[in-house]
Parts: sequence; C-alpha cells; structure tokens
Amino acid sequence: MFDLLIRNATLPDGRTGLDIGITGGRIAAVEAGITAEAGEVIDAAGLLVSPPFVDPHFHMDATLSLGLPRMNVSGTLLEGIALWGELRPTLTKEALVERAVRYCDLAVSKGLMAVRSHVDVSDPRLVTVEALLEVREIVAPYLDLQLVAFPQDGFYRCAEAEAALTRALDMGVEIVGGIPHFERTMEEGARSVAALCRLAAERGLRVDMHCDETDDPLSRHIETLAAETIRHGLQGRVAGSHLTSMHSMDNYYVSKLLPLMAEAEVAAIPNPLINMMLQGRHDTYPKRRGLTRIPEMLATGITVGFGQDCVLDPWYSMGTGDLLDVAHMALHATQLGSGADKRALFDCVTVNSAKIMGLEGYGLDVGCHADMVLLQAKDPAEAIRLRPNRLKVIRRGKVVAQTAPEVTTLDLPGRPGRVDPADYAPRHAS
Repeated sequence: MFDLLIRNATLPDGRTGLDIGITGGRIAAVEAGITAEAGEVIDAAGLLVSPPFVDPHFHMDATLSLGLPRMNVSGTLLEGIALWGELRPTLTKEALVERAVRYCDLAVSKGLMAVRSHVDVSDPRLVTVEALLEVREIVAPYLDLQLVAFPQDGFYRCAEAEAALTRALDMGVEIVGGIPHFERTMEEGARSVAALCRLAAERGLRVDMHCDETDDPLSRHIETLAAETIRHGLQGRVAGSHLTSMHSMDNYYVSKLLPLMAEAEVAAIPNPLINMMLQGRHDTYPKRRGLTRIPEMLATGITVGFGQDCVLDPWYSMGTGDLLDVAHMALHATQLGSGADKRALFDCVTVNSAKIMGLEGYGLDVGCHADMVLLQAKDPAEAIRLRPNRLKVIRRGKVVAQTAPEVTTLDLPGRPGRVDPADYAPRHAS
C-alpha cells in the first residue's frame, strides 16, 4: 500500500500513462497500471508531472525591497548596486527574514522547491548572513536553500570583504561567490577569481561567481574562472553566473572559450529576465540585449541552468517566482523554438539547475524524494508556452500547495461552453 498514488501521469521525457507510487516521502514505483491501494490517490488525467523547479541564482536578501530607499530611475545595474548600498546600513534581521520567508511562500506555490541565494557580505555586520541562515532553517521542511557568500562591492574593492566573506563561510554559508568585473581593474578582477577559487579548494566548497555581467566584450573573467577551476581540481563544482559580456565578444574568441568551459566542467547560469532588462543601457540602436550564448553553450555540452535572480528589488521591478517565466523569456531571446529546444529549456529550470546545485535525490526515478509538480499542461513545450497553473505541488509525498484548474466558461452561439488552455496544443507539434 502506498501513501500516495498519482495515476495517469505524463513525464517530461515523453512517457505517458504512468502511475507514481510514493511511500515514506520517496518514490517507490513508476509504472503503468499499478493496482496497489493508496492512502490518497491523485488523477493526473494525462497532464505533466515534473520534478520541482530549481532556481540556481537568486538574491533573497534583497527580494521584495522594491522602492527602498527609492526607485532605480535609470534602470541600470550600477544604480541598483548604489541603491542597495544605501539600503544596506538600515537592514534589520527581522525585516530580512520576513521578506525572504514571504518570498519562499510564493516560490513553493509556483512549484519552486530549491533556491541558491547569493548573500551580500560587504557589510561587516553580516546581518544578511544571520538572517538567511535563519531563513534556511525555517523553510527547510519545504524548500532547499543554498547560500553563497557574495562580496557585492568587490572582494578587493571593499576593504572589509575578504574578512567578512571568510566569517560568513565559518558561520555556515556553503558556497564561495565573487564579482570580478566590479573590481577596480581587470587585473584585480582576475586576482579575485584566483583567490576565491583557492579558498574554495582549501575548504572543499563549491564556487558560484557573478562573472562578466557587462556589455564590455573585453570582460573575460570566465576564462580565468575556467582555468582556475582546472588548476584547483574544482571541475563540476563551479558555476559562472550571467556571463553577459559573451553576447558582445568576438566569435573566434568564443569558439575557444566555450570548449575551455566544457573542459573545466564550469556550469553557466544565465538570468534571462534581469539581463534583458539591465543590459544594453548604453546602446541606442542596434540595442544589445545582453543574454549570454545559450544555444552555443548547450551545443557544446555545458550545463546551463536559468536563474530568476531578482523579484521586486533595486535591480528588477518585476518577477513572479515562476521559473517558467524565465524559460519563456529565454525561448524568445534565443529563438530556441523547436520542440527539442523547448524540452532543453525546460531542463534548464529543472534537472540542469538541480545538477548545478548538487541536489541529492532529485528527479522522478524510483528512490528519489517524492517532490514533484502537477501542471495544467501536457508536455514541457506546452508548460513553457502557457506557464500554467500548478494543480498540485508535492513535497516529500505530501501536497503542500494546490491551485484550481484554469477553465473559462463561454456563452457563444454554437460554440463549446468552456475553454481549457491545455486543450489547444497540437499533439503532432515537434
């Protein structure tokens, strides 16, 4: 007897008509026609059951702070950083915890159950670290939260950053971050990458570095990050986030850079929503949109995971906590529109990001944690197109959030009386 049985599910890999049996918070069976009884039965009715969405790049210490102390008038990255610098001295642990936990509520409602958040360590009070460590414990029953020690003002540019970052790691932050393109010189940026990778290697930690978040084609710190990854034996444990300068780089240089990243097993974390908003601000027309070279990375075998990055904060006045919004924007910006492309983009907000975060027990195989989302869509392509309701969000075999199906009633002569968005995708599309 199962605790929970989900009947007639479609999986992201295209298998249909499967039942998923869950016992003790883990998946015990995935097969067709299960006859065993269960304490609870959910009829998926042929709709898509996905592993949970995963956000490998977020700033939870800043989330929901839009308008404090004022709005970002220019809409630029640099004004956002300046605004955060004004807000930072006024931050309290209580306010940080309240906003972050409220965001986690929203995230879970969207089927998002794992987040990697960068935590600013530029203020030596480290109130941000204290707050996010508390949040990590609060949300642990329903959301996996990883924390990155992030020197927002620069590892060398900020005199107190090195000591504060080390203290943050001692307090329990588990990933080393950096921002080399914000150092005063290219040379100091490269030095910061080397120093931070060495620190991570000494402590046996992962690295996730804001890297080349600029329109400057000569910002090439990702090359240094890949080289230092190999030097310190950190393959598979390093991610470069944003990488927007690659949008403007010379094609020949990129043809050498991408194989180096693949050799170093450095993952890429583009943030399509925020980078489409922030980049190209110095351009008139043609206007660069600043998103890194996602199609080429995927073709090279680089692991690519998409981040939400920001929701209602000094850098981004939008955001819903829905990773399908992110995939939807990426599809349009990269022109990855085929059926295979859409499945690859769906992986960028699920399995790829889980791999980047090193999540254990993630997926829909027998033995994995019983964490999954029932969507009002019939396949990954339709999920990206519709960004549909999460009918059931399941954590460790228990329903933790649910939304009624979206069905619109019609009163049109000679036409059906209702419209279900999930009924409109042609099944032959590829």
